[in-house]
Amino acid sequence: MGDMANSSIEFHPKPQQQRDAPHAGGFGCTLAELRALMELRGAEALQKIEEAYGDVSGLCRRLKTSPTEGLADNTNDLEKRRQIYGQNFIPPKQPKTFLQLVWEALQDVTLIILEVAAIVSLGLSFYAPPGEESEACGNVSGGTEDEGEAEAGWIEGAAILLSVICVVLVTAFNDWSKEKQFRGLQSRIEQEQKFTVIRNGQLLQVPVAALVVGDIAQVKYGDLLPADGVLIQANDLKIDESSLTGESDHVRKSADKDPMLLSGTHVMEGSGRMVVTAVGVNSQTGIIFTLLGAGGEEEEKKDKKAKKQDGAVAMEMQPLKSAEGGEMEEREKKKANAPKKEKSVLQGKLTKLAVQIGKAGLVMSAITVIILVLYFVIETFVLEGRTWLAECTPVYVQYFVKFFIIGVTVLVVAVPEGLPLAVTISLAYSVKKMMKDNNLVRHLDACETMGNATAICSDKTGTLTTNRMTVVQSYLGDTHYKEIPAPSALTPKILDLLVHAISINSAYTTKILPPEKEGALPRQVGNKTECALLGFVLDLKRDFQPVREQIPEDKLYKVYTFNSVRKSMSTVIRMPDGGFRLFSKGASEILLKKCTNILNSNGELRGFRPRDRDDMVRKIIEPMACDGLRTICIAYRDFSAGQEPDWDNENEVVGDLTCIAVVGIEDPVRPEVVPAFSVSCPGNCALCPSLSRLVGVAFLHTYVRCGVPLCLPRASARHPPLSEAGPL
Repeated sequence: MGDMANSSIEFHPKPQQQRDAPHAGGFGCTLAELRALMELRGAEALQKIEEAYGDVSGLCRRLKTSPTEGLADNTNDLEKRRQIYGQNFIPPKQPKTFLQLVWEALQDVTLIILEVAAIVSLGLSFYAPPGEESEACGNVSGGTEDEGEAEAGWIEGAAILLSVICVVLVTAFNDWSKEKQFRGLQSRIEQEQKFTVIRNGQLLQVPVAALVVGDIAQVKYGDLLPADGVLIQANDLKIDESSLTGESDHVRKSADKDPMLLSGTHVMEGSGRMVVTAVGVNSQTGIIFTLLGAGGEEEEKKDKKAKKQDGAVAMEMQPLKSAEGGEMEEREKKKANAPKKEKSVLQGKLTKLAVQIGKAGLVMSAITVIILVLYFVIETFVLEGRTWLAECTPVYVQYFVKFFIIGVTVLVVAVPEGLPLAVTISLAYSVKKMMKDNNLVRHLDACETMGNATAICSDKTGTLTTNRMTVVQSYLGDTHYKEIPAPSALTPKILDLLVHAISINSAYTTKILPPEKEGALPRQVGNKTECALLGFVLDLKRDFQPVREQIPEDKLYKVYTFNSVRKSMSTVIRMPDGGFRLFSKGASEILLKKCTNILNSNGELRGFRPRDRDDMVRKIIEPMACDGLRTICIAYRDFSAGQEPDWDNENEVVGDLTCIAVVGIEDPVRPEVVPAFSVSCPGNCALCPSLSRLVGVAFLHTYVRCGVPLCLPRASARHPPLSEAGPL
């Protein structure tokens, strides 16, 4: 199924054959039961789950899966589930055939003018000019062609038709090859899209198309849900269901209030775990695509049937306000409002110019014909005083036809048949050249657009950098370490607090795995910033996995997940004495403002005043930022037993913190970025950051490493001085 909500391909699936036999394949739920369950919401869904299965664990038992261990990674079992409940895949709409693309290319206005002119010219070229003049008819003005020119008159029309055929075939072939390449790329992207599931008690990244009913899937902030499911456990989970319901408000999901998760929706906050109950065309998004596809095919059939009806009957039916008539009107309106195939700026201008030249040529050809006819009539019937004789009619008609041919010749010569061919071939050549650079261009006009680009808007992380983050500097116990400190240099209290804060206060789906090949770097799975922190724990000769096993995710008391507003993440756990401990991490410029204490070299609390914070920013954080490092603050807070705070009051809870450490995270620049910058904008790049002060410094350092010359604006309220330490 892939990323169904962002897929660029239009989907029109065919419904799969449903297997509604009770307990098909030995499972306790049929496909029809699960589809009916996923149509319910909120309290109604909870009531249905309670009546039919007891609870979510009962549903898991009926599906022969474990809420904690997941499915056994058994090939036969997975294949049986796909046969009974369907695959997590929606078949795409059949691609257009080459003949359909040829027909679409023939709809160009310029080509239509050329086609008509060529056919008329070719047809009239076979008319022979008048023979010997009759003495009674007189000598007629208008000129005569020599025999060789008359015999070669068909060449012009044939040449125009040949040009049209070349343009059409080149355009259709380009569209066909682009569609084929795009579908291949889309298939590869879908295979690379993965989702986190639990199988055999292990977290695995599996392709989205490999998900089956009964899988236990981990959901987290930023995910696009690839299947329908029922929530097992959640931490402050909020979902954006606007793609299905149209409601822009985020919906809070919890196992005891609204556990239904739908495919195609976005996880905006929090994390959780769900059991997959519907995939592919049986999911809610798949059902919608199925209905849309069936509706579109039905409309096409009705339109074809309506076109075959007699014209008079259609005119009689038109005034009637019947339901079918209303549907026809609606369909016509939709077609009228449907977006047409857009042309590039150059193609649009050239087409407009070609039409204008064609119109001017039409006017001039008409004037030419009129002048020739008037000259013939005046000379023959006025100056020579002849009368129209019956035996002269064929001669005069042939001369009139010859005058018309001259007018068509003027029109054909005036129409610039080379314009569409030149544009199509040049753009196709550009696309082929870009393909050699592994750059697939689906729309030909993109080459023209990029040729006129004046500004490049680029992300930093993962685009200019490798997106493999590592901690390279840290501030622990009143000491600024430019390298990873030895574990013996830290007091046990600071080391234990740091390891627990990083291990617990991060997504449990984020982890560091052994390298796939000997000598390679360890694999980072999940959030890259959290991977850097977990790697820092490993560099300190400690392991995060035993800490997570001691405090599993479902034992976390409260989680304030990361989002763009908080710019931090906080997790609350219950202590053995009945109290609570909050771990928090986030952007240093934000989290340090919430700290009132800091751990000294002995692991003891020391007051952290605003003046101390300013000193730390100037002496520690800004030098890290000037080295191109992202600075993350790690802090904690203890709550005594018997004084449980109001967890909904986040500002009060995440405050009065104690700073454990500030770490500097490096994200190296990709080696191919520097030559790319020098080629794309040699000496013409200007960088005007509009970011926060510290993040802006890190960005500037990255761009300096990329070889971009800086052109900084003057200090102002919007762009304050980046560093008091001087220029980078």
